[in-house]
Amino acid sequence: MDSKTPPGAPRAVRLDHRQVRVLAHPLRLRLLGALRIGGPATATALAGKLDTNTGATSYHLRQLAEVGLVVEDPDRATGRQRWWRAAHDVTNWDPTDFDDDPDARAAIEWIQADQVRLLVEQAERWFAARQDWSPAWRDAAGMSDALLHLGPDRLQALEAEMRQVLLRYREESAPDEPDAQPVQVFLAAYPMTGQTR
Repeated sequence: MDSKTPPGAPRAVRLDHRQVRVLAHPLRLRLLGALRIGGPATATALAGKLDTNTGATSYHLRQLAEVGLVVEDPDRATGRQRWWRAAHDVTNWDPTDFDDDPDARAAIEWIQADQVRLLVEQAERWFAARQDWSPAWRDAAGMSDALLHLGPDRLQALEAEMRQVLLRYREESAPDEPDAQPVQVFLAAYPMTGQTR
């Protein structure tokens, strides 16, 4: 965190070409996500959590570490066990960052498609389990949409403002709040295709 980063702000990384190519792998995305959500862990613990083997987990953690997306946590190390943690809380990029690199552009497109897959999986898990949750949770969780007529500048402003709201709620999170649960919020805004431009 540099001197310009406000205290309490999430650690962020803007992906470069090399990082995006390394990250475009299903297990690597899951490893980074697990470390961001669950905190530091060993390769063995992550393998159990993600239903894979320790050798694959260790290899892919090292690949993520080579590009600075995960780091070792030496304060937790015991014996031969290496502990890993996410180097950042938030990943940023603009798709046009990779217009000059077809491989990185393909990697970003794969990552974005995987995010959509994750959204669908999360929603399906919620729908399958929602009857086991309290009425307050069933009323609070869900999706909505709105049709807006915006240009790209106003859309970027809207997304920036919404991210600020999400970050404020993240900073104010209180895990000890009664009935608090981890909640994943997806933010997506796309032009309707088939419309005139």
